[in-house]
Amino acid sequence: MVDHYARTSLLVRRNPPFGDWAQVFQGERMTPALLNRLTHRYHLFEMNGESYRFRESMKGKRTAKPSK
Repeated sequence: MVDHYARTSLLVRRNPPFGDWAQVFQGERMTPALLNRLTHRYHLFEMNGESYRFRESMKGKRTAKPSK
């Protein structure tokens, strides 16, 4: 088990900030333990910005011709 822990990666994607995870997991006591294990030896990448899909869908709406 220790070898697996030290040699593999785990990717967790989340939308709510860590402070809101107690609501997600519905447990004020277990959530800190979970976050402690997930964030031990971790790299956090915060990606804030406009959604690529949203931007592309808006481009399509601007170039669409009105129907008669």
